[in-house]
Amino acid sequence: MSDEKNDNSVYINVLEDANKHNGHSFHHPHIGHHHGRKFGYEAQHSMVDSTETVTLSWENVNVYVNPKNQVCCRGSDQNMSSKQVLRNVYGHVKPGTLLAIIGASGSGKTTLLNTLTSRINAETLTSSGDIKVNGIDVGTGIRNISAYVQQDDLFIATMTVKEHLTFRALLRMEKEVPRHRRLERVDEVIQELGLQKCQNNIIGNPGRIKGISGGEMRRLSFASEILTNPPLLFCDEPTSGLDSFMAENIVQTLKTMADKGKTVVCTIHQPSSEVFAMFHHVLVMAEGRVAFLGDAEGALSFYKGIGYPCPMNYNPADFYIMTMAVVPGKEKECKEKIEAICDKFSDTANAKAILAENKQVAGNPKRTGIIFEEAFTSTSRYEASWFQQFHAVFARSWKTTIREPMVFRVRIAQTIIISVILGLIYLQLDVDQEGVQNINGVLFLIVTNMTMSNLFGVLNSFPLETPIFLREYATGLYRVDIYFLCKSLAELPLYTIIPVMFCAITYWMVGLYATVEAFLVFTGVILLVANTSVSFGYIVSAAANSVSTALVIASTVMIPLLMFGGFFLNSESIPVYFIWLEYLSWFNYAYELIAINQWDNIDTIACEGNSTSSDSQSSCLYKSGTQVINYLNFDKDNRWIDVGCLLAMLVAYRLIAFVILFIKARKSKK
Repeated sequence: MSDEKNDNSVYINVLEDANKHNGHSFHHPHIGHHHGRKFGYEAQHSMVDSTETVTLSWENVNVYVNPKNQVCCRGSDQNMSSKQVLRNVYGHVKPGTLLAIIGASGSGKTTLLNTLTSRINAETLTSSGDIKVNGIDVGTGIRNISAYVQQDDLFIATMTVKEHLTFRALLRMEKEVPRHRRLERVDEVIQELGLQKCQNNIIGNPGRIKGISGGEMRRLSFASEILTNPPLLFCDEPTSGLDSFMAENIVQTLKTMADKGKTVVCTIHQPSSEVFAMFHHVLVMAEGRVAFLGDAEGALSFYKGIGYPCPMNYNPADFYIMTMAVVPGKEKECKEKIEAICDKFSDTANAKAILAENKQVAGNPKRTGIIFEEAFTSTSRYEASWFQQFHAVFARSWKTTIREPMVFRVRIAQTIIISVILGLIYLQLDVDQEGVQNINGVLFLIVTNMTMSNLFGVLNSFPLETPIFLREYATGLYRVDIYFLCKSLAELPLYTIIPVMFCAITYWMVGLYATVEAFLVFTGVILLVANTSVSFGYIVSAAANSVSTALVIASTVMIPLLMFGGFFLNSESIPVYFIWLEYLSWFNYAYELIAINQWDNIDTIACEGNSTSSDSQSSCLYKSGTQVINYLNFDKDNRWIDVGCLLAMLVAYRLIAFVILFIKARKSKK
């Protein structure tokens, strides 16, 4: 007994020291006690008052991995057994409690958190069990009264901290909350989480754009979720990647939220003893089972009682993880030990009390008001109207476009440099026999350059926003059509200015057919080419999961489209089995248009030597622009057909990209 008291007293001293260090006395907060102000800001899709308290309970939670589909035929392999990830997991957490879920890698802690938040991927996992809020089975409605801070921080890098929070406030808060109160709430959250110094700094992206620190970025994740003042908060490894000081700071923030009456559940990875001491309760997971659930002092006593005492001056969190870990090479012995510990805990009075209380709460559900219960069954995904979503998302997309260095400033500089170099190489071409080849070459080169620069510009920027979009759509901030339309409109000026600037420099330096009408037609065609290639880039970037994959797909597809563009291969020479590629190539339509625009009004092409000599006449391949058009097998009557095809491809490609993005968004919401 004396040894047990000594071991426990060491940890109690750590608890007391940590709480004194953070300005708190060492005691468990009174259940249901609420110190927070009543803001009147509601959780997502609901009118949940901040004074509402939540008791979360779960029982018989089981999760299985679905068998993989067979390669050669549809359906799953029935001979494969489903792996069970969670096994009869149970527990509860009350208002004013900060619960830490700990365990070794693969213990099932993140799977449990995703199951509790109804974010299990139904395609790969199958779950069952009773998950209740205040004794009510809410299902996916738990998302309406909770916030979920995920492990990875995803933000638009060029937005400032305050702009990001304002954007969230405009879209997540209820329609009834006026704009000035939303902005006031943003200021309150910034103050609450200590983001005042960096509120006007851009968020940034590590390794790409310099911005706020990792700790500030983590606090910004919490700020984004607590804008609506939800009574229930989930966090997936909130201290991951942070130093010990910032980790302690983040957990102290969570503890402060719990002390104000919120119910806070989080997974934690290798917490320090000071950080671990801040948690009110701990849930130890091992091999998908509950190894312990209760206060930190009770955990020490339980493990001491079953023959696994925590050594003196040893971090209890590390001890629990090491004790419940499966050591390579000793899998059988470790799993047998884990099963024995889990079985012993399930027989304790503490475990039986948890199950009894779960049944008692389920038998007498806490009816906390019509407003609170309506949150569970709310079918509305969005708080803001269509026009409110459009205004907020378009404003953000516009700021992102003009602030993104790779999209705006670098692209402008690139356009000027390439157009000047191209103009110097083909400076004031002569309209003679040699000049025909040079002019045709530069025309096709212009189409190719406009395609590549705009296509790959989209591939390098669009996929970076897709994970952010998918997360925000799953949260219910805005619709898919809003995002796609706003992004397209915000980028339209860029993909208008760049082609016009390129044409204005190149056209006159090269010395193409010098009339204003011909220049305007040429510029209009290049504008269509630029925006058609952007539309195709949207398809590739929406379908691909990464920039590298998108680049590989795009470069592979571009080669056949270039080959059948009318320059490398005459249209009369195309094999019949590849003729369909000619109709899919916007290079072909654009090249035909600008070639006809160049040569249609040229009646005479100069030829070397005496024009009356029979030898000089026979060496002249082209006597007029019409002969050049005929040699290329282009038809003047196809001009409006070509314009119509380019417009149709521009619209059709955007619609295909939207459908792909919509399907991905719907899958991410499940």
